[in-house]
Amino acid sequence: MRLQTNKGFTLVEMVTVIIILGILVVGVSSFVILGTRIFVESSSVDQVLSQSRFVIERMTRELRNALPNSIRVASSSDAQCIEFMPITASASYISLPIAPDSATDSGSVMLPAQGINLAHKMVIYPLSPAQLYQDSPSTTQGRIFDVKQLSGNQIEFNNALRFDEASPQKRYFIVNGAVSYCFLSRGDIRRYDGYGVQTTQPTPAQMGTGALMGQHVVNNLGSEEPIHYTPGTLVNNAVVQLSPRFEVNGQTFQYQHQVQVINVP
Repeated sequence: MRLQTNKGFTLVEMVTVIIILGILVVGVSSFVILGTRIFVESSSVDQVLSQSRFVIERMTRELRNALPNSIRVASSSDAQCIEFMPITASASYISLPIAPDSATDSGSVMLPAQGINLAHKMVIYPLSPAQLYQDSPSTTQGRIFDVKQLSGNQIEFNNALRFDEASPQKRYFIVNGAVSYCFLSRGDIRRYDGYGVQTTQPTPAQMGTGALMGQHVVNNLGSEEPIHYTPGTLVNNAVVQLSPRFEVNGQTFQYQHQVQVINVP
């Protein structure tokens, strides 16, 4: 009679297999963790890059559409803000009350394709921000006035008035308030609008919460301002230099972007 032998694994073999499998699992998991970490970090960097490109492009487009000589910049330890009046419409005027002519409450203009409504203000030949940013605009003479009514090509104002100076190209601009972009010390970039027109450039706290446009800005506002502005002259356009520096996951990148604001008379 033949005896059958039992086949199986010894304890030593099982322990050896467990040790080998453990080493393989540790190696594979380390590889997976490293790959996941690289993916997460690269995704974060890509997100900040996309976000920064968006805010720079958005600022560029809006600044290029800014009313000539409406740009002003204010800096503090908490924020640096650039404020301007976007042009809503523009066209030529036919006849308007302009000094030294007598003041009247109406004039004739060529209508812009964008149209004019009663929330708009008319501007002629602005030469400085001080002539535009007024809590209580002059009711009789100035460079910016509220529009009361528009009938055909006839425009009416709230009272008899006259503009300070004629445009060399007989051009008028239509605006509807101011817009600000602020670089905050905590690293945010915010856009503000709908806060009205104020003589003194408002701070972020005076303009509400604003819209978050970007994050991770690490400029030192005291020594490395992200905005540099060179006003326009009779022969040169205004220039806004944007140099925000972003940092994410230990990686730093900085923009050097220049925006020209055409000084159209």
